[in-house]
Amino acid sequence: MQPPLHLRAQASAARAMMKLPRRWMVRVAGGGRVVRDGAVLDEQLQLMLFLAAKLGRGMPVADLTVAQRREAMDLEAGIFAPISAPLAKVETLRTDGGLEVRAYRPRGVPSPAPALVYFHGGGFVVGSLDSHDSVCRALAAEAGCVVLSVAYRLAPEHPFPAAPDDCTAAFRWAAREAATLGIDPRRIAVGGDSAGGNLAAVTALDTREDALRPCFQALIYPCADMTLSFPSIDKLASGFLLERATMVWFRERYCPDPKSWTNPRVAPWFADSVAGVAPALVQTAGFDPLRDEGEAYATRLRAAGVAVEAKRYPSMIHGYLNMGGSVTAARAPLDDLTAALRKAFG
Repeated sequence: MQPPLHLRAQASAARAMMKLPRRWMVRVAGGGRVVRDGAVLDEQLQLMLFLAAKLGRGMPVADLTVAQRREAMDLEAGIFAPISAPLAKVETLRTDGGLEVRAYRPRGVPSPAPALVYFHGGGFVVGSLDSHDSVCRALAAEAGCVVLSVAYRLAPEHPFPAAPDDCTAAFRWAAREAATLGIDPRRIAVGGDSAGGNLAAVTALDTREDALRPCFQALIYPCADMTLSFPSIDKLASGFLLERATMVWFRERYCPDPKSWTNPRVAPWFADSVAGVAPALVQTAGFDPLRDEGEAYATRLRAAGVAVEAKRYPSMIHGYLNMGGSVTAARAPLDDLTAALRKAFG
């Protein structure tokens, strides 16, 4: 999707401002550093949040329709996105259940190749193959694997359980069709960010008894608890891109019945047991309202005997995976993610 000219101009200006001296960024954004729980917000992100507020951007605002919110995310997700090396092939596929999958194959990858089945973020309501296209290109090129990005069904048209049903089915399709896809059925990981991290965790739980199950799960600032009960939800409720009010709006469309909020396929935190799932990487951000639940889920996995690498990026906000092209400190978590995938694939 090609953004309108005025948005392209704003994006170019925003990227240019990311190159200012850091002390100037703080001055432009209000003159003082932002500190929460002993962590200091990255200067580039402080400026970015200031600019987003001035332009009326950020996560969807209250007066936008669902369609407008989706369009806004697709257009804005690429402003600071990582830039990858050219790939050998990008193609659109269909699962046997009719789901659209965008397949990214890097240059020089062996056949059969390792693969990552990826689920985009967006609160189960927004986000798309396009919003995370740059991320998937970077993951394919830098992790040396085929990435299969899944267009799972979105709420409110398709509320729970459509999304987890689609994601689990997509993984099983990839494992079943591995030979056709040119991938190694024993080296297929699942991963995702935010809502996609939730769906990757649920897929890992759904398939842990399968003959072909994920070899690894990459959970990037995942939503693990739909009750909004962890302390960081309120500590970081506003001002850091993802806000509590937006999370409530997403939840009302994805799973409006409170009785479903503790269903483990809605919120993996409530699974009776997490034993036997794939080894995990769990990344969290210091200024993310989802921070505490992601870290608690990592602790629970470890207590169940699952091999877990958990890392908090103290200066980051929710959504940093889409910012690695302009926000300097957002490169480290992307590099750590691709390194973890390469290690998991052997």
